[in-house]
Amino acid sequence: MADLPDLPTYADVEAAAQRLQGHAHRTPVLRSTTVDRLLGAQLFFKCENLQRMGAFKFRGAFNALSRFTEAQKRAGVIAFSSGNHAQAVALSARLLGMPAAILMPLDAPQSKVEATRGYLGDGGEVILFDRYTQDREALTAHLAAERGMTIIPPYDHPDVIAGQGTAAKELIEEVGELDTLLVCLGGGGLLSGSALAAKALSPRCRVLGVEPEAGNDGQQSFRSGTIVHIDTPRTLADGAQTQHLGQYTFGVIRRLVDDIVTVTDEQLVEAMRFYAQRMKLVVEPTGCLSLAAAFHAGLSLQGQRVGVIVSGGNVDLTRYAGLLGT
Repeated sequence: MADLPDLPTYADVEAAAQRLQGHAHRTPVLRSTTVDRLLGAQLFFKCENLQRMGAFKFRGAFNALSRFTEAQKRAGVIAFSSGNHAQAVALSARLLGMPAAILMPLDAPQSKVEATRGYLGDGGEVILFDRYTQDREALTAHLAAERGMTIIPPYDHPDVIAGQGTAAKELIEEVGELDTLLVCLGGGGLLSGSALAAKALSPRCRVLGVEPEAGNDGQQSFRSGTIVHIDTPRTLADGAQTQHLGQYTFGVIRRLVDDIVTVTDEQLVEAMRFYAQRMKLVVEPTGCLSLAAAFHAGLSLQGQRVGVIVSGGNVDLTRYAGLLGT
């Protein structure tokens, strides 16, 4: 794949951080003596489950929408998402006073659908589609052309990537340089943004993406050197049910990421239970990818300073209780 001329850089992450000041939460970094003892390492948890709308996605969405022209703001934004990007765009659009249309899969967690409608208020609509039979990108493109709206994809956009990178930027600025950074991976926005920040602020840091075992398109792409497309994976990690990395995200990942590892759904539930029992945190399955890798991916973390991005906490509570009870 030829290099894209306009891949985002760390300078874009810094600019995004300026735009997000006063709008995004500077989320806390938590520690756990239990997990440090279990792994023989020092882990630093960047809690994006406590971000506005409950996930890191607010960072990228607000950064992207804040760069719209006046004409784009009048016409509005359209996006597709299984939930967190939907809520992020909905909230950002409302804060910036622009209309929005959000496409969400029929099987998205009901809590995420309801939250998205709530964030939109009277300024937009949720459009449901079948992720297994309909092409969300084609459907979004059709509606965007029909309505004159600007598409903001969930991950494959330079401004989205730059915004997501501010989470890792804050983490390293707060705790200092890291030996390893574990990042949840779906379409690659968080991973590519985190890699930009980590390699600038902690050059020796090993940056690892973590995917569900059932949806390891990123791992396949990373190791083959070309973007691999897969069928929609069936996994508890609904935020990682992507079919392929993006051109922008893969461009950054193949340059700056050190490896991509996978974990099983059972390991995600174990990590979710650990967060609930030991750290009193509600974390959605996708947000558990990074900790599950620390426990189960065979990584050598002994004696290291390890950053763990906790990507989100938006999970249907009935489903959450059911998973923890298994």
